[in-house]
Amino acid sequence: MTADHDLVVVGGNAGGLSAAVFARECGVQRVSILEPGTALGFPDVVGPSRLDVGYGEQVTSIELDGDDLVVSTGRRQYRTRAVLVAERTARPDWEPPVPIVESDRVLVDRLPDHPSDADVLVVGHTDHAVELAVTLVDKGSGVVVAAGGMDPSRLSPVALSLLNRLERERQATLLYRSLPIAIRSVDGYPMADFDDRRTPDLQFDYVVFASGRRPQTTSEVGVSPAALASGRVWFLGEPDETPDDVPTAPGWRVGRELVSVAFPEITMPEPPRPERRRGFPEVIDELRAEHYNATITHFEPTHSDLWVLRVRPDHGSVSHLPGQYASLGLGYWEERVDDAVDPDLDARFDKLIRRSYSISCRIFDDHGYLADDSRADELEFYIVLVPPTPDNVPGLTPRLALKKPGDRIYLGPKVAGRYTLAPVTDPGGTVILLSTGTGEAPHNAMVTELLRKGHHGPIVSAVTVRQWADLGYMEQHRELERRYPNYHYVPLPTREPDVPKRYIQDLITEDVFGTEHGVALDPANTHVFLCGNPAMIGLPTDVDGTVTYPETTGVVELLVQRGFTLDHRNQRGNVHFEEYW
Repeated sequence: MTADHDLVVVGGNAGGLSAAVFARECGVQRVSILEPGTALGFPDVVGPSRLDVGYGEQVTSIELDGDDLVVSTGRRQYRTRAVLVAERTARPDWEPPVPIVESDRVLVDRLPDHPSDADVLVVGHTDHAVELAVTLVDKGSGVVVAAGGMDPSRLSPVALSLLNRLERERQATLLYRSLPIAIRSVDGYPMADFDDRRTPDLQFDYVVFASGRRPQTTSEVGVSPAALASGRVWFLGEPDETPDDVPTAPGWRVGRELVSVAFPEITMPEPPRPERRRGFPEVIDELRAEHYNATITHFEPTHSDLWVLRVRPDHGSVSHLPGQYASLGLGYWEERVDDAVDPDLDARFDKLIRRSYSISCRIFDDHGYLADDSRADELEFYIVLVPPTPDNVPGLTPRLALKKPGDRIYLGPKVAGRYTLAPVTDPGGTVILLSTGTGEAPHNAMVTELLRKGHHGPIVSAVTVRQWADLGYMEQHRELERRYPNYHYVPLPTREPDVPKRYIQDLITEDVFGTEHGVALDPANTHVFLCGNPAMIGLPTDVDGTVTYPETTGVVELLVQRGFTLDHRNQRGNVHFEEYW
């Protein structure tokens, strides 16, 4: 008998599908997937590649019969030239890498019973985490993936493609550098604590951990010694994951190695190299189409190094609360405005540079009324060009400087930040907003929201910059002062020869709010919001109960001396902060 298959893949996960698709693209004709379950997680991959799928096929043995391998399941036998065992198994000794609360809302490798409309955090950095995230999105969940340590180049091609789709269509939020340090319970729901000031603590309906899974062993699928010795039975996974002496390769490479060994008559294409792609306009157009999901609708320079821009996404909502932030991204393939050279550009050429930026606000709409950006279909940002230094070559803003309305860009999904007006519940209370530079962006949105909703207590927004030209919203704020007697705008240029140099800290030590604006800094009825330079904010460190402030006095220390309390995860306070780096 002759083999009726060229390649049988055991397991329809992302890695197995990637190897099957690669084999088909190389010219392997008869490729079948044996899936022990009743459905594939990614059925859209099967049709275009003309893959046969057998559902409910649990492999019991893999034997060598002449020149063919015979794969037996509980239903039938498959004669094939090569076998890839892609099915992976949970390790019974695996535990989440962080402390977790015991709860039926914290799961491992298992989806919630009712995922529709649920907010779910997926924790993991492998194909398996992507598979869980895609399945949850398809079931209607709002998904955040905490993927600290994820290296996209180590994902299988199918998983990477699905990950790009989630980002492109703004269906999930990807936190590439963040992992929770603990999962605790607040009011019965899991709260993820992040040891990262740029990632707020987030509460979810469910948390799902993607466990460290291992390849199946030879005994689990019944591989005979003769079949193993043929060199045509492969296992998907890193070599050190499998105790048996079996041929393995990670998901991103297994297809190429398997085809080269099992099908020597096939000439495989050379793997793409980023440096060979550089300089070709059609490649750049392809990369933009693959990664960008939004359009720049407005780009107005305040001066050459400072811009107000608006971005409209192709998919998804732009709903947000004043004070929150979103991520923007451009590819390394885009031109820079300066002559700096990005480190490892060849290796990064087809990757995105992402940065988070607070969402600003127009303040006034096209008719002169206070803007209600909750009803808008685009987001406004206030961004300054970051110049290169010997120690740092910024990637995003030198590329953003060359953009114009109509150009494409990446916009990440909204992440609900804690830096919002939620603590301000008294419309007659005092609100003080202190910022440096473009840290004014979230305060623009906050001021507009407060005034639009009828806040009648004192509102003061102070911002320190180098020169008058660095105040991109000054005219709008002056108009607010003319319209609303309870609002005060305090710009502080520090490098203008005709203006006395004052910093944010001086406003407190010299009691400027009281003497010049009649606004008392009373912790009983005042909320203070700080955004921008960490040196201005001056957050203390707490080691075993010993609180230490920075050597240079910041605003937090001055306010605490006046009886204010810092707002953090374990204690609500009236001093709120958002650091910019």
